[in-house]
Parts: sequence; structure tokens; C-alpha cells
Amino acid sequence: MSEYTVSGRFQARDGWQEFETNVEAPNEDVARERTYANVGSRHGKRRTQVELEEVRAA
Repeated sequence: MSEYTVSGRFQARDGWQEFETNVEAPNEDVARERTYANVGSRHGKRRTQVELEEVRAA
């Protein structure tokens, strides 16, 4: 599995909160899905409240 760095933002109380996280995944699509799941579970956000801007191999 490869490691990907995913950056984006999610809706917070005070506006948009930027984030960057590292995810292990076999490809970029799975890295995106895991990021949606992780951000959603940590911050209680739906996929429509999360915007992914960049996925790159770390």
C-alpha cells in the first residue's frame, strides 16, 4: 500500500477549517474515501460538508 497526503477543508462553526492528513491506501480513490470517513467520524461531518482539494502520493 502507498501513503497519500490529502488536503482540504470542512465546515466548522466559524467557517471553513483547513486540514491535511496522511492516509495509507492502494490508490487515490480509496485514499479519498478513507479521508471522508475519518474526517466525518472525528468531526461529525457529512461528505457534503467536506471538500477535498488535493490528493498526492507522499
